[in-house]
Amino acid sequence: MSIELIEKRLLELDSITIIDAKTLEAFKLEWLSKKGIVSTLHQEIKNIPNEEKKNYGQKINALNEKAQSLFNEAEQKIKSEIKKQEYDAIDLTLPTNQQVRGSFHPINIIREEIEDIFIRMGFAVTEGPEITDEWYNFTALNIPEDHPARDMADTFFIETPEGKKLLRTHTSNVQIITMLNEKPPIRIIAPGRVYRKDSDATHSPMFHQVEGLFIDKKVSFADLKGTLYSFIHQMFGADTEVRFRPSYFPFTEPSAEVDILSVTIDPTTGKEKRRWLEILGSGMVDPEVLKNCNIDPEEYTGFAFGMGIERIAMLKYGIDDLRVLYENNLKFLRQFKHA
Repeated sequence: MSIELIEKRLLELDSITIIDAKTLEAFKLEWLSKKGIVSTLHQEIKNIPNEEKKNYGQKINALNEKAQSLFNEAEQKIKSEIKKQEYDAIDLTLPTNQQVRGSFHPINIIREEIEDIFIRMGFAVTEGPEITDEWYNFTALNIPEDHPARDMADTFFIETPEGKKLLRTHTSNVQIITMLNEKPPIRIIAPGRVYRKDSDATHSPMFHQVEGLFIDKKVSFADLKGTLYSFIHQMFGADTEVRFRPSYFPFTEPSAEVDILSVTIDPTTGKEKRRWLEILGSGMVDPEVLKNCNIDPEEYTGFAFGMGIERIAMLKYGIDDLRVLYENNLKFLRQFKHA
């Protein structure tokens, strides 16, 4: 059969003739496969006289282009039809599967609430490394080498290529880094994970802290009390009673622990039960700590405070056992919805 007759036959085909994937595949096998018409014609070129080969080759190429163009057009049309059929098969009136709304972890909810309160009071949120060294974690904070907090029983020490390091026992290392790299006034809170060798109903080897620091000229203990009163009343309610108790921390002087009054009703007797609950530690930054960070204590003063996020969550939600916060019990966690 001559190329002209083969071309005439191809022109009689169109995208209407190729109506589905089966006829499309049949067309491809007949015309465009290795054993198809176009390929067979290419193989015959060796039998054509030299003076006719150029013209013969041009006709084959033109035939191949037409066959390929017809195949592409039909393929696109068939794909579009399949998509339309799939879309038409969707019944938009059917009810959707009910989507269960997720919940936030109570620790994350409380952390965000604490951050929001202090941001409104002008504090910046700063984070820092969880792996540090003894200078940032202890020495710069005026904690002597013989202090019990440095004991292996409390601190996780690790060996690194740079030497002995530790998992920070508080986020105070962020305060030190900030004071070394920024000039007063400084007003920050430092939330994050901390690590200590504790594990019971009220302690965990890993927990979350928020520490705050305010350094400026003429900062007083009254500023500290005003800041913490404002935080507590926003977190626990305007009627919450607060008390400061003298305490001791190596990095603050004077130091105080802060309690709130918890009032509950005993379900067995119906009587009111009142008790003071500790929520945080605080104090005026020790002048030695300021000196360690190259801040002149004659010109600047400041206060610092620290609280456990889990402790706040337990008080706010009435949780008795810290460990339930880490058990991934979905029944427990689904109780908490972000505000």
